[in-house]
Amino acid sequence: MTPTHRKDLAGTAQRPGVLARLIIPAVLVLVWLAVFAFGGMSFGKIGEVASDDRASFLPASAESTTVQDALPEFLGSDAIPAIVLAERTGGLTEEDLAVLQAAGESTPDLVPGAQASPPIPSEDGEAAQLIVTIPADAEIGDAVESLRRQLGQDLPEGLAVWVAGPAGFTADLQEAFAGIDGILLLVALAAVFVILVIVYRSPLLPVLVLLSSMTALCAAVLINVALARADLVTINGQVQGILFILVIGAATDYSLLFIARYRETLREEPAPARAAWRALKGVLEPIAASGGTVIVGLLCLMLSGLGSNAALGPVASIGILCAILTSLTLLPALLVLVGRAAFWPKAPRVADAPAATSARPTGIWARLGRLIAAAPKRIAAAVTLLLLAGCAGLVQLNADGVPQSEFVLGTSEARDGQAAIDRHFPGGSGTPTYVLAPETARTEVAEAISGTDGVDAESGLALVAQDSPSGTIPVGPDGEVAPQAAQGPFAGIEPTAIDGQILYSVTLTAPADSLEAEQTVKDLRAAVGPEGAIVGGSTAVDLDTNETSAADRALIIPIVLAAITVMLALLLRSILAPLMLLATTVLSFGTALGVSALIFPLLGQSASDPSVPLYAFVFLVALGIDYNIFLMTRVREESLRHGTREGVLRGLRLTGGVITSAGVVLAATFAALAVIPIQFLLQLAIIVALGVLMDTLIVRSLLVPALTYALGDRVWWPAALSRGVRAGSSRS
Repeated sequence: MTPTHRKDLAGTAQRPGVLARLIIPAVLVLVWLAVFAFGGMSFGKIGEVASDDRASFLPASAESTTVQDALPEFLGSDAIPAIVLAERTGGLTEEDLAVLQAAGESTPDLVPGAQASPPIPSEDGEAAQLIVTIPADAEIGDAVESLRRQLGQDLPEGLAVWVAGPAGFTADLQEAFAGIDGILLLVALAAVFVILVIVYRSPLLPVLVLLSSMTALCAAVLINVALARADLVTINGQVQGILFILVIGAATDYSLLFIARYRETLREEPAPARAAWRALKGVLEPIAASGGTVIVGLLCLMLSGLGSNAALGPVASIGILCAILTSLTLLPALLVLVGRAAFWPKAPRVADAPAATSARPTGIWARLGRLIAAAPKRIAAAVTLLLLAGCAGLVQLNADGVPQSEFVLGTSEARDGQAAIDRHFPGGSGTPTYVLAPETARTEVAEAISGTDGVDAESGLALVAQDSPSGTIPVGPDGEVAPQAAQGPFAGIEPTAIDGQILYSVTLTAPADSLEAEQTVKDLRAAVGPEGAIVGGSTAVDLDTNETSAADRALIIPIVLAAITVMLALLLRSILAPLMLLATTVLSFGTALGVSALIFPLLGQSASDPSVPLYAFVFLVALGIDYNIFLMTRVREESLRHGTREGVLRGLRLTGGVITSAGVVLAATFAALAVIPIQFLLQLAIIVALGVLMDTLIVRSLLVPALTYALGDRVWWPAALSRGVRAGSSRS
């Protein structure tokens, strides 16, 4: 037999069979396409299971939650108030008041079950308000839109009307989140597609990557909608937006890592199926480890006392798991079926494999490696000082909370209406604070409330009474019905008492959504707490939300750090390397947060929600560690054969391009959150996008390689590799 015949037979024997080349990949693709189809149909349903009521996310132990649970029984309903405010400079006319009166009378026709108070004029005569109570089971956004549309018709010239209050802010928030299913996803996908075309210079490969990423998202939506219907997870607009971005970004990152290894093996292996299998074995550990790290970080959010934080943990973890599965199954199957044509017009060939040579490697990453090798300690010190300088901006960070009126960016009718209310009425008018008190302490609690700064001295105190025409009866500082009221329509009416408790309705002088009003609630709690009373209402909900968020940061951040350190130690078989990686990632996070704190005031945002630093930390530490995992697993693989210092240079050269591309993709997807006009999402987009770029371009490219090179074998302590033991030898 001739050598040529022997070569042909050997090639035939090594060629994968039809099962590996066609049947298994085709079955995987069909299964995932079915998931894609069913998941795509669930996109329209995710809004049906989402809730944006802040009170529903509070912990059961919060004072405001206890009061919130008691309100329906005291008030006769759990309705949500909308405040209709009419204003005319120079004074309202009789026609204006008649229009407002007619609007109130027509409210039940517009919103079934809604009730409206008579017009309440302001002392200056330039404004009047209606308090419209909307049933909790109504669609708040639709109800408010109906009110706004009706009030906007045939208004007398010069009369301005707004719909504000809790219902108005909820409607504006829902409208702001309305772009999540459409514009957010389109912007994110468009950004990823453009970057992938630039990276691969191929029209087909980006389509395959996005198909895999979108399938992961469809699977995540399908599962989470089913779990939400079963009341096993909770979804709101914030969680939904982050889920979309996180899944698209993570799935694309994992796909890029697989494609880089696959293209590398295609230069050595003629059969795409065999090349895909070899690539899978090479990336399985880093992808599983990086995805697992993100999942662990997200699941730590379940320890949060705030329901909106805890809700994100399982929802986003399911999304990351779907991203891992599609990247390791669907994408390889698609690439096997398409073959080398996926990389057209520059498909890798076996002939492209680099020949063994002693020539010095070329390219930007090889040159960067030589720069690091020449002065690792100086580079590490310089980069560290640069990052520490960025951390100085943390002194400008104000994450104590923002008024509800600032949640929505751009135009907001509720915000404009609240400003008009503040011009003519006490700040908390129409959105009272409630004090649930023992009936036996009626006088003492009333005196404590009246003596608290920030409570409206003239009309700020009333007791809820279901028999009253207005639902309350005004009382004096002693808790007794005011003499003038006792002779009028409130004669003979007693406050409602349930299980030995009564409910005070308190009007604050500051706007209900302001930080000043939150301080008044703190003072009220200090004043009435000794009498066994507790404080709730809209302002108290905001206060408890902010305080719980701050407590979450102190609890969850150390747990995330500990969990990720353990995972890295198991992955890298080392203790020193994980500590080094974690320290660099935390430093990068501090720099991103500090620089962002300097950017926010330039955008007119002097304050942040307390959850912003927590979310940014979880995403940046978990995702920043991802890139270090991609780098260091390859460095360890090369170190086992060539030694640590040479392994650093090889690992940087082999992973530099793909990790940089992955970082740019993830930064672009998170930046897409900025298209949703919600302050929380905009600030999160800035911090995470900036932090990911910093991790990718500075920390992973310079700081980590320089530190690892400087430490040498010691970085793997206490593993055998730290003592110079290599693969295939006892010592080197």
